Amino acid sequence: MKKTKHDLSFWLFLAPVLIGLFMVVVVPLFYGIYYSFTSWNGIDAPTFVGFKNYIKLLGDEGFRDSLKFTSLFAIVSIIFINFFGLSLALIVTQNIKTNKILRTIFFMPNLIGGLILGFIWQFIFTKAFASAGELLGIEMLKGWLSTTTTGFLGLVILMSWQMAGYVMVIYIAHLEGIPQSLLEAAEIDGANPFQKFRHIVFPLIAPAFTVSMFLTLSNSFKLYDQNLSLTGGAPYNSTQMVAMNIFNTAFTENKMAYAQGKALVFFLIVAVISLTQVYYNKKKEVEM
Repeated sequence: MKKTKHDLSFWLFLAPVLIGLFMVVVVPLFYGIYYSFTSWNGIDAPTFVGFKNYIKLLGDEGFRDSLKFTSLFAIVSIIFINFFGLSLALIVTQNIKTNKILRTIFFMPNLIGGLILGFIWQFIFTKAFASAGELLGIEMLKGWLSTTTTGFLGLVILMSWQMAGYVMVIYIAHLEGIPQSLLEAAEIDGANPFQKFRHIVFPLIAPAFTVSMFLTLSNSFKLYDQNLSLTGGAPYNSTQMVAMNIFNTAFTENKMAYAQGKALVFFLIVAVISLTQVYYNKKKEVEM
């Protein structure tokens, strides 16, 4: 295969993006690594303390609890978002007159900002659910966000409602690329709809599953806006996710360096999980 040679104009057009990426991502990353080895409150000069912040992390119960909560939330959200996203994609790729309108309706929740979305669902959970609880006599509905379990379910519902339409678009692109001849041949051979989906459709949309799982995984782990506006970590920080824990450590407790240590550990955890997921999913993909 011939290697493509790029002239000067290519690098001139690419330079602003590379410079921006370097200044916004690479430089802050190295600054963050440096500050994580210091004691810094954001005002006074940083003092080098070595691995003290990372050692302190081992005994930080609040950080461990938020990491467990975030991990469980990510697992459940990935399952629900991909299930609903694929289900919606299968519906709107059928020969129905309203499929374009349905695609727009299903995708629209993704256009709403995180904070606004959180406040909308907070109103639904605290007002609409409470009214339904009064009518039906179900106590759990009256204080939906007042417990850890229902707060967790509220976050999962919110995230699934927002992301399902976005993931649907990814699945649609791959579903529409499946050769109809394969499906017709399977039908002639006597395959039922479930067999066609299992042995033809699903293997061929595996690349979409890889991308969707990566996006849902990363978005679930770094969730902050919706967590802040829906539960605020209540009750007693039991629904506090890692991003909120790091933010509170930095800007409420003024422990900037310690928060940076948490952020780096969290970054490494998410990077390892995401890259491992992509690696194993890529191995199972089938080329059309």
